[in-house]
Order: sequence, then C-alpha cells, then structure tokens
Amino acid sequence: MDLKPELKRPYEAVILVHPDASLEEQKELFKKNKATIANYSGSVYSLETWGKRTLATPIGKLRKAVYFHTLFESNPQAIMELERTMRINDKVLRFMHTALDERTPISKHAEAFKKGLADSAAREKEREAKAQLRRQAAQQARSERFEKDEM
Repeated sequence: MDLKPELKRPYEAVILVHPDASLEEQKELFKKNKATIANYSGSVYSLETWGKRTLATPIGKLRKAVYFHTLFESNPQAIMELERTMRINDKVLRFMHTALDERTPISKHAEAFKKGLADSAAREKEREAKAQLRRQAAQQARSERFEKDEM
C-alpha cells in the first residue's frame, strides 16, 4: 500500500471556447472543471476571462473564440480527467494545460503571468506609437512632394 501524501502540483490552463457559447454554458463548463479539480484534492487559484478575441489561425471556419486563463493546484490525475471532459464538450475549441514549477508558490506564478501580460501590452503600445509616427512621416513626405510637383 502506498502511503505517499497526496501529490499536488500547480498548473496553468488556457481554454478557447466557441464564440457562440452562452454565458450559462461557459459557467457550466467551469463549474464542472472546478468540481473535477476538487475531486482530485485540488483548488482553483484564479480564473480570468480575456473575452472574445481573433484567433491567430482559424479553427474550422471560426475566426474568433472566447479565451480563458486559469491557475490551479491539483493531483496530476485531474489533468487527464479535465482533458477527457473537454474533448467531449463541443463548445471547447482548444485547451492547453501546463505544469508549473512546484518549487514556486502559485501566487508567484500569477504575479509573473500578470507582469508578462503588462509588458506585452506596453510593447504593443510602443510598437503602435512608432508605426503611427512612421505613417505621419510618410504622409508628410507625400504632401511635400505633391506641393513641389504643383510649383
């Protein structure tokens, strides 16, 4: 008989849900997932909705999906059950579970993730500002050329 204590590891999951899934269907999916995690002596740390976003590559004929991100701790067998139930659910388009470093507290993983999102948003804003400046410079160069041609 194995007397090893219950093994709990931190995990991260990203789930893409069909864009036409109702709010009720989305809530039901995550209630089932939370119950599955609890059955395997785990707990959900956070669940964030990123909303409806455009997919990088279409899935079937769909170009958008509702994105969810979650952090949780659980027994590794919970992942197999979660993935089995998500494959069955036709509202789930894609999902990915990632085992996180168990030496780091899950709150540190959450902080690092949020910092990564903020950094990415800042880089995107900076890139957009540079692109705007290039467009303005090109527009000004065109108008100057046009003025020269008029003379």
